[in-house]
Amino acid sequence: MARYHIETYGCTSNRGESREIERRLRDAGHHRVDGPDEADVAILNTCTVVEKTERNMLRRAEELADETADLYITGCMALAQGEEFAAADVDGRVLHWDEVPEAVTNGECPTTTPDAEPILDGVVGILPIARGCMSDCSYCITKRATGKIDSPPIEENVRKAEALLHAGAKEIRITGQDTGVYGWDEGERKLHRLLEEICELEGEFRVRVGMANPKGVHGIREELASVFAEYDELYDFLHAPVQSGSDDVLGDMRRQHQVEEYLEVVETFDDQLDYWTLSTDFIVGFPTETDRDHEQSMALLRETRPEKINVTRFSKRPGTDAAKMKGLGGTIKKERSKEMSAAKRELVGEAYESMVGEVREDVLVVEHGTADSVKCRDSAYRQLIVQNASDHGLEPGDFVDLEVTAHETMYAFGKPVSEA
Repeated sequence: MARYHIETYGCTSNRGESREIERRLRDAGHHRVDGPDEADVAILNTCTVVEKTERNMLRRAEELADETADLYITGCMALAQGEEFAAADVDGRVLHWDEVPEAVTNGECPTTTPDAEPILDGVVGILPIARGCMSDCSYCITKRATGKIDSPPIEENVRKAEALLHAGAKEIRITGQDTGVYGWDEGERKLHRLLEEICELEGEFRVRVGMANPKGVHGIREELASVFAEYDELYDFLHAPVQSGSDDVLGDMRRQHQVEEYLEVVETFDDQLDYWTLSTDFIVGFPTETDRDHEQSMALLRETRPEKINVTRFSKRPGTDAAKMKGLGGTIKKERSKEMSAAKRELVGEAYESMVGEVREDVLVVEHGTADSVKCRDSAYRQLIVQNASDHGLEPGDFVDLEVTAHETMYAFGKPVSEA
């Protein structure tokens, strides 16, 4: 049986796929080791979201190929740009993620080991509910790797969620390229129905829904917001990447939504939820983005006031239609990114400042932090840090009421109510 080393880069979907690879390998009797120098096989699960990431992936693949006898490369860059590894003369085999266990096992029959069980990241269980998406964005290379949406039945995903809970998960992270279109391949968006059934499972736990594009959410926004309002198990958190405040740029990006649809999603959640977190993404410096387009993005940012914001400078991805467009200068992209990032820090800082002095009930301790601290999440998935956690007897998986005592830009500090 093989000793394997696995490294994962990128989003939670990639991490979920790596955990499924590991589950299958462990079920077949293979064993994970601490580093590539001890391994028979190395597995690299790649990301390709921006050009800098692509360079890092190539460099790491070259290093792993030198350190192990066999290298298997999977993930988004491997599937969308597999030829890049060959061009760099990397001695590795490019595979789809679900082909990796078979390649490692060489067709051997599974040999179940005593520790074969759902693999958790501490008390966090990652549940990829589907693969692929329904979009065709002009700048996106990931679509070449993932294809159209492929949605397993609700019952199958509920069984996986239940297995994670039985294995000790206290937080289930629903992931996918676009969770909002779950079920669309069968003619019906089913995310709200899936969430209802998961929240009905026994136990005390939380569920975080991963990225859902505005178009997919828009058609079920009332149903989805109602489910969030009904179930305490759901973090009141929505990640809906708008990418631009300009309909012209959204059209050039081939995003399926317009600004008004994004606003209607936000308004619906505002109507049904008193306290929730909006997370969104903006791409600055898209080739056709004018000064006016950028101003519209800034205005939309300030109007909707998201508490979590990802700002990305546009970079050309090989093989995409946007790569053929004449790009903006680096200085323009840098200036626009700097302006939006400053506004982001201001908005997020104000959100956390507004929490100081308030009590957050049933906050979940998610993981250990640095210097005897723990990282926690409140009902809207805002991060709270408790220092000197051992003095309070706090461990990941605990639920605790916290008084917010102070804040930094991206998180707040809290103390257990009985000791605040």
